[in-house]
Amino acid sequence: MSKQRPSSVAVHEEEDAKVAALNHQDLDAGALFVLKSKGSWVHCGYHLTTSIVAPPLLSLPYAFTFLGWTAGILCLVIGALVTFYSYNLISLVLEHHAQLGHRHLRFRDMAHDILGPKWGRYFVGPIQFMVCYGAVVACTLLGGQCMKAIYLLSNPNGTMKLYEFVIIFGCFMLILAQIPSFHSLRYINLISLVLCIAYSACATAACVHIGSSSKAPEKDYSLTGNSEDRIFGMFNAIAIIATTYGNGIIPEIQATVAPPVKGKMFKALCVCYTVVTVTFFSVAISGYWAFGNKAEGLILTNFLDNGNPLVPKWFILMTNVFTILQLSAVGVVYLQPTNEVLERTFGDARSAEFSGRNAVPRLISRSLSVLISTTIAAMLPFFGDINAVIGAFGFMPLDFILPVIFFNLTFKPSKKSAIFWLNIIIAVVFSILGVIAAIAAVRQISLDAKNYRLFADV
Repeated sequence: MSKQRPSSVAVHEEEDAKVAALNHQDLDAGALFVLKSKGSWVHCGYHLTTSIVAPPLLSLPYAFTFLGWTAGILCLVIGALVTFYSYNLISLVLEHHAQLGHRHLRFRDMAHDILGPKWGRYFVGPIQFMVCYGAVVACTLLGGQCMKAIYLLSNPNGTMKLYEFVIIFGCFMLILAQIPSFHSLRYINLISLVLCIAYSACATAACVHIGSSSKAPEKDYSLTGNSEDRIFGMFNAIAIIATTYGNGIIPEIQATVAPPVKGKMFKALCVCYTVVTVTFFSVAISGYWAFGNKAEGLILTNFLDNGNPLVPKWFILMTNVFTILQLSAVGVVYLQPTNEVLERTFGDARSAEFSGRNAVPRLISRSLSVLISTTIAAMLPFFGDINAVIGAFGFMPLDFILPVIFFNLTFKPSKKSAIFWLNIIIAVVFSILGVIAAIAAVRQISLDAKNYRLFADV
């Protein structure tokens, strides 16, 4: 009786399972409890969509005010193409190392093995922490701003300050932060996907309605300011767009996928970028069309004219509620790398996840993390400037530069091949843009510094 020869798929699945088991034995508490590898590619798509399609997209019309129609749409298209390409490259690198028997679960682990220990410890690790924790701060601040907008709609003469709403949103985040693992967020992130489509549709509909009505402001698409302001404004806008497309946690998201991992991230990226295309372009184009160079840093602000709503109050209320709810999911997603570090530091992989030894340190450390981010958000209520700085210093290297470098160093494509030179061009161009955008972002902060005041009610 002949034995049936196992298929190549079965062999690969068996090898991936063995690799996962070996890696599981060596995992620290952070990777073991926070980055559980149990999800499907669909779950991965939910995580990706929440991390990319977030309320910062509501500042895209503002970015267009520095770029105009042609450059604005061109930057949106380039951002979509380059980030989709870069995220796919980094996924291929992760798959390659997983097949070799060493699955990377964190961005800094990739940098450690591909670039060297110092790069992971002193460059990628700190930058990723700054990006992710900065995103948590920005989400908390924007959540407070949306809450205040709802409050002023119902009580125009209300006396509550912005920092009070930031604290209220922070309390909500304090509860969500206790969700144990990244994988546990899969259904919350499905709801988040629906919410981002909902508020983007609401924002687009409101912009079209206002732009077509008699209440529409005079449309002016000219670029304002002198030549120096225009140049720096253009790079500031590029930083905002980079932040909007930014992710910074691709390895951590792919770490949530159950083995075998091959091909799953590409499917998840297709889901994510379908939503990206629908939401980003509709909001950016309709918002800039309706308000021109008067588009605010958050397009929802344009729906009020001297406190008078340009669309029904219930519609603005609904849009803000959708935004607030999704902001909470986005904030918790970007809190995961911080949670992983905290769990790795204070947790014990040999004890059960929900034992007293791990549950108490988890509750204390995560609560302190949210309290600190909420305090920072209340103290520094300048969302637009924070958005640009994060994009220039963080998302640009993590999402535009490092993926192509990792790919070239891992697969070593021929120097005569198109992919080698395409990756080199992307790395060089976005390195230059990153430096200039960082300078522009810092310059904008210095210009706005005269308006800065701790716990300002803006």
